[in-house]
Amino acid sequence: MPAASTTLRALALSVIASLSVTGCQALDDAGRAIGRADLVNDLAARLDRALELTYSADYQLSGGRTASIAQGQDPARSAYTWPGGRLTVTAEATTRCETGGARTVCTLLAPPATTAKPSVALFTEANQRGLVTPPVVLGLLTEAALDPEAVVAQNDTTLAGHHATCLEVQRSAGDFTACVTTEGVLGSFTGKLDDRPVELALTRYSDTVDGASFALPAGAGVVDRRSVSS
Repeated sequence: MPAASTTLRALALSVIASLSVTGCQALDDAGRAIGRADLVNDLAARLDRALELTYSADYQLSGGRTASIAQGQDPARSAYTWPGGRLTVTAEATTRCETGGARTVCTLLAPPATTAKPSVALFTEANQRGLVTPPVVLGLLTEAALDPEAVVAQNDTTLAGHHATCLEVQRSAGDFTACVTTEGVLGSFTGKLDDRPVELALTRYSDTVDGASFALPAGAGVVDRRSVSS
């Protein structure tokens, strides 16, 4: 597992549990006071567990654009599609596809050390195109948990027919709101990534995935750089 991914999981799932409780509090079903660390820890744990699910999800982006995430297991693999591009992570390769005009060009790079928990560094292009991914949101939640000045509030909503828990995070590094469904799938996000405003919302969710989601687009030009990047 990459060091960055290991660090994120350790911080999100264990370190934040020892943080002092500050900011807003909410009540759980038993009327117990829930502090900032508890709220963030719960949502981060949901997202982390979802990285081991099989599912496909469609999202609405700002400006009427669309994006999608597909994830499979045995073997672990994932595909992230956004306007003008796609990233596919499998045990064979990390594949970046760009659509320019009428032609799609895909570049094959060496696969990450683990396809189940890819590093957030892989998603820079997705962030710039408006698709925030679960590993990136997990990182933001970890940062919020470690920020003693952050204020966190919880509310519930329904997205694409699925119940979701939302956290509204106010912090000096930038406010954001993230919603995660009961299944652990990213439901929505509003905020900024790399100083770019990002907004997306779940429009369809399925606990199945088409194997074709991980294949190269038909007719795409292919540049194989796996031996160079390995």
